[in-house]
Amino acid sequence: MKVSDLRGILQYVPRFREKTFVVALDGEVAASPNLGNLLLDLAVLRSLSIKVILVHGCGAQLVQLSQERRIPITSFDGTGITDESTLKLGIEASHAVLQELMQGLASVDLRAAYANVIVAHPAGILGGVDTLCTGKVERVETATLQTFLNEGIIPVIPPIGFDGEGKTFRVNSDAVAVEVAEAMRAVKIIYLAPSGALRIGDQLVRQLSVSDTEAVARKRRTEGDMALVSKLEHAARACRSGIPRVHLLDGTQNEALLSEIFSYEGIGTMIYSNEYQQMRRALKKDVRAIMVLIRESIANAELVKRSRAELLGLLDDYWLLEIDRTLVGCVAVHLYPDQQLAELACLYVAKSHEGQGYGRKLMAFAEQLAAKKGAKHLLALSTQAYNFFQQKGGFVEVSPDELPPERRKKWEASGRNSKVMRKPTEILQTRQSPPQNPS
Repeated sequence: MKVSDLRGILQYVPRFREKTFVVALDGEVAASPNLGNLLLDLAVLRSLSIKVILVHGCGAQLVQLSQERRIPITSFDGTGITDESTLKLGIEASHAVLQELMQGLASVDLRAAYANVIVAHPAGILGGVDTLCTGKVERVETATLQTFLNEGIIPVIPPIGFDGEGKTFRVNSDAVAVEVAEAMRAVKIIYLAPSGALRIGDQLVRQLSVSDTEAVARKRRTEGDMALVSKLEHAARACRSGIPRVHLLDGTQNEALLSEIFSYEGIGTMIYSNEYQQMRRALKKDVRAIMVLIRESIANAELVKRSRAELLGLLDDYWLLEIDRTLVGCVAVHLYPDQQLAELACLYVAKSHEGQGYGRKLMAFAEQLAAKKGAKHLLALSTQAYNFFQQKGGFVEVSPDELPPERRKKWEASGRNSKVMRKPTEILQTRQSPPQNPS
């Protein structure tokens, strides 16, 4: 581990300390060779004073028991129909996973307890079909969970619920994770499954808004990818209910949990509520972070060198794009009101976030801001990124004579021979004011 990695991790520790994470792992993950590594990761979270609630599934174990005993099952994931024989096998499979988890948690010096906290009622008749012993979460006994957490004990919650008369129901573990997170006001749900993160083709989808998640879930449902659909639908529901972040991870991959939580780019898919991305004006305290962000680009002669004093002098012109309160991009809009012109400058996106549309988002924001301020045209100067401005932004190369006099002097003095591009803003002026919290 590099020192820079440790610094990156430490910035998250104060933010997460004494917060609650709900970690939900599928039965296949509980049966994988990586389970021991995952439980060590939970020990790291606990050492940082992060409260952990563990929810588990048992679908893989249920299917295995069904095959070994040649007893057909009507459902393996706590949805659809659960007959009496399926329920009995489900209870046995759940107990087997619970035992495995309790033993593993003890081996990494973590105290844990089985938490019988799910009060359920029958899912009932759905689509004209009686679902029998399939249950739906009615409420979560939060007092019991809070007692465990206050004592430093990790509650382990199986996909089994009971009603007021003691009748047992098989419930879906993805849904249990959402209900528990809502009841305990958790800040994260982390789904660990072999299906892992969302991919479109070969491309990993690192983050999705709630609305985009719902759209993807609808499309994947028609394709029959139900394991992933369940995670997506429950993640969207969780965010709609106030859970800020839901993560989808490959639970069979070593260090996936810590790599996702303690880095802003992550290695899985994060579903976020609308405040995840924020465009805001730069403040004096941000100057050092801006200089660090653009340092490599300046070294490569992509951007003009800017001193701290120069940044402070024009600080009101700078805007920052943050993701999860981490700076990942910046842009400046310099106004020339006498000529009704504005210049888009210092457009930069961190290497870790390239190729995700943030450059275009920053450019669109600058265009809207220029139009709002009354500029008739927007200028951009570049030595290496002019293709981006022309192809993605619709800028057209013009003569340096189009620059305002004071800007022309700076252009000549720099010796960079930057290409000068311009774009009219008449169309832009019909748009709304630039958003403060784009999503």
